[in-house]
Parts: sequence; C-alpha cells; structure tokens
Amino acid sequence: MDRAALLAGLRARIARFDPGLASGEGRATLPLSPELDAHLPWNGLPLAGMHEVLAADPGAAMGFSALMLARAQAALPGRTILWIAPEPDAYPPGLAQLGLSAASLVLVRAARPADALWAAEEGLRCPAIAAALLFGATPDLTAARRLQLAAETGGGIGLLLRPDDESPGPTAALTRWRISARAASNATPHHLGDPAWEIALLRARGGRPGAWAGEWDAARGTLTTLAPAEAGTGAKRKRA
Repeated sequence: MDRAALLAGLRARIARFDPGLASGEGRATLPLSPELDAHLPWNGLPLAGMHEVLAADPGAAMGFSALMLARAQAALPGRTILWIAPEPDAYPPGLAQLGLSAASLVLVRAARPADALWAAEEGLRCPAIAAALLFGATPDLTAARRLQLAAETGGGIGLLLRPDDESPGPTAALTRWRISARAASNATPHHLGDPAWEIALLRARGGRPGAWAGEWDAARGTLTTLAPAEAGTGAKRKRA
C-alpha cells in the first residue's frame, strides 16, 4: 500500500471513533491526485458519502470510477466492494491495471432499479463495505438522500454512475463529476496507451467547480492531473 492510501486508511479508522479528528472538515478522505485533493474542500475525496459520476464517455467514466473504488479498497482493507448493475460487466485484468483487486469485489445483478437502490442502501449501511458502485438506476432526491445517510452510517463511499444528461438536476451527493475520454500521451498507432480522461468537477459541497486533464500511469499506480491549459505544454506533472 502506498503512503497516501495508508494515511487515508488511518484517518478512516480514526473517524469511526471521533469524526472530528479525521480532517479539518471532519471527514476521512481518499487521495486522488495532489491537484484534485487540494481543490476539494475536504483535501481529498470524502469517505462516508455519495459521489456522482456523469458518463460523457461510458468506458472512460467506468475506468475513473474503478480508480475511486481502488482507492477505497486500499484505504479500507478487508472490506468488500459492491458492483451493482442490471448486468454487471467487470473485466478483472482491466480493473487490476487501475489498482482494483477482484478478490474483494462482489457483483450484484439487479435488473430492476428498485432492487439496485435497495442493494446499494443496504450495502452502504454495512461497515464491512468499503464502496458501492451503482449503475443503471437514477435515484430521485429522496432516494439519493437515503443513500447519503447510509454511506454516513457505514463509513464507505457510494458511487452513482449515470449517463451525462443535459440537465442532471439537483443531487444529494457530496460531489458530481463529468468524465470523458482523451488521448493518452503514450498512445501509438498500435497501442491506445494508459487510461486518460477529461475530468470535470461540476459540484462539490462547500467547494467550487474545476477541470483537469488526467492520465493513469499503470506501471507506477499513479494519477497525473493538469489544468487543461497545461496539458499540452509539457509542464511538470503531479502524481498521487
């Protein structure tokens, strides 16, 4: 486990006893990258909460969500990751490249949205769950608040992966992201390169929006993020 994930795990355990000691804002957090962490009001992605990922590109959004799940898995070792979808389609070798081990991954097939929401709420309420990814069900505001309360009870994170609608509406989630694909810097005509994303933070409770170009270094297990204007300048990159 890297140092950032180890510290996140210790903060999460402290938060179970005294949430006020977890961070300056009272929440244990997961590290994403130095730039993203510094921009978020909690100095990282907060645990014990729901987060929305709008999929401008489904494959890219799924990959970025898997990275978040991997960080939760590293920070909360021994807990289970739930993958809830009408037809769960997880590719373990691809997830492993993003740091997510299939050893603690449980796929939940929920064809009906009501069943998916029930599974997500019950899972998030359980302290043995590090994270729950919900795909294929869009909760109304009341259901979203129930998921947020369940995550606060269990201490893990919930990820709501949904299509990128023009008007996604209000949300009870702590953050809302829009993820689309971009070309990797190490791509060649015969190789797509490492996963790369256009990362837009649309909403953060108590924070402000932002946008970055992100790229995953599979060999080092690090996420590089740059402001879009810097992405093509060859500026020194920050890793986490």
